[in-house]
Amino acid sequence: MSAYTVLVLLFGCERLWELVLSRRHMRWARLRGGVEFGAGHYPYLAAAHVSLFAGSLLEPWLLRRPFVPALGWPMLALALGAQALRWWCIATLGHRWNVRVVVIRGLPLVRRGPYRWLSHPNYLAVLVEGFALPLVHTAWLTALGFTLVNLAVLGVRIKVEERALRWAVEGG
Repeated sequence: MSAYTVLVLLFGCERLWELVLSRRHMRWARLRGGVEFGAGHYPYLAAAHVSLFAGSLLEPWLLRRPFVPALGWPMLALALGAQALRWWCIATLGHRWNVRVVVIRGLPLVRRGPYRWLSHPNYLAVLVEGFALPLVHTAWLTALGFTLVNLAVLGVRIKVEERALRWAVEGG
């Protein structure tokens, strides 16, 4: 279980790095007239992610969940693949990537990298990671709970983001 704890903590540290990067990108966007949309849903998104990591650590320990290799190894591969997709998204968007919905009017939509195929590939990465990471150590309650909550929050988030992108690109 200690290797799994290290894994979850590494994923958590990655998320903290995203917050640092996001703050830098927010400053960059603000200097260029960036406008934030839908700030009201962000605390729910953040709480869901904190619960993902807390549940991923606590459920296996408190409920004595075993490591099942036939489940754990494929879920680890999915979780790592989700990380790769997330960082591909971040690299593709560059300074325009943020954990908040921040847009700069007049900038064209990004249509390269994973955005060639999907409108919101980062959210696919979050969904896969949120399901797979807890299942590395059979924390199925956390996987199910986070997935359901995350789907609800992402439903709001994607609507906000689509409205923000229309405003930025079309002016309305």
